[in-house]
Amino acid sequence: MVVSAGDSQSPESTLAMERLCLSYWYPLYVFVRRKGNSHEDASDLTQAFFAKFLEKRYLKSVDASLGKFRTFLLTSMTHFLANEWDKTQAQRRGGGARVLSLDEAAADRRYQSEQVDHTTPETLFERRWAQTVMSVVLDRLAVETEEKRFEILKGFLLEEKGAVSYDEAAAQLGLSVSAITSAIHRMRARFRALLFEEVANTVDKPEEVEQELRHLLGALSD
Repeated sequence: MVVSAGDSQSPESTLAMERLCLSYWYPLYVFVRRKGNSHEDASDLTQAFFAKFLEKRYLKSVDASLGKFRTFLLTSMTHFLANEWDKTQAQRRGGGARVLSLDEAAADRRYQSEQVDHTTPETLFERRWAQTVMSVVLDRLAVETEEKRFEILKGFLLEEKGAVSYDEAAAQLGLSVSAITSAIHRMRARFRALLFEEVANTVDKPEEVEQELRHLLGALSD
């Protein structure tokens, strides 16, 4: 998806780029907030960054060493904040257009509800990025799974024990314990497949997926 988004000749280019930006903008918003900006400033700066990102088609010039979309976005935002502040302030005062429909109010509520974390903006970005990847994958899995089954079994995806026991899950779904065990096994396998696919969307080369997965899991455990 990164390659498609950076290919100006690809008819899917715009959609691919917007899909990536809409899925992964929140970690950047958190990064800008942690830099000492208010919600309003962080929202405006994130929107201004994406306006330039889409207008200038930054991904066309992506360097091989920055093939990971995660790394490329953070590096680009850091550069943007260092060099575009005055210009962005002027644009804000003039009322810049919103290029993406970002749920800024929800972002502020989420940011305010999160536990106070005294790590660096960069570390917090990495952690929120990893959490966002997991959230995107869970949303994709939910779409293709019967709603009640998903709600009952999702707790077993990352932990051996869910919110309920195997017996309770079986009773709630009207299945045997052995059937529940099989269902959880299939759901975990599908979750892993979707996770691999989602991470593959954000790196430049297939061989980088495993390394990126290890990085994401490490960020979650820090």
